[in-house]
Amino acid sequence: MPDMPENPKLAPDPPSNMEKNPDEWVSGGDPMTGAQASYLKTLAEEAREPDAYDPALTKAEASKRIDMLKAKLKLMGEPPHVA
Repeated sequence: MPDMPENPKLAPDPPSNMEKNPDEWVSGGDPMTGAQASYLKTLAEEAREPDAYDPALTKAEASKRIDMLKAKLKLMGEPPHVA
């Protein structure tokens, strides 16, 4: 039987475009989406960083801020808490 190319659907860790750096996105310079704006505004309020929300952000910038705020909120949710 001839060598068959590896089937990416059967690979244990299939490649994902979800992990692509926002700076490399083709549409990264486009204005952020409505969903990004809504999520970013919510996260900024929850993280007590209202200045993290800016309606003029690009898709890539919004994605990076969302990731940063999610990380901050995760850390805020883990003990020990210092008042």
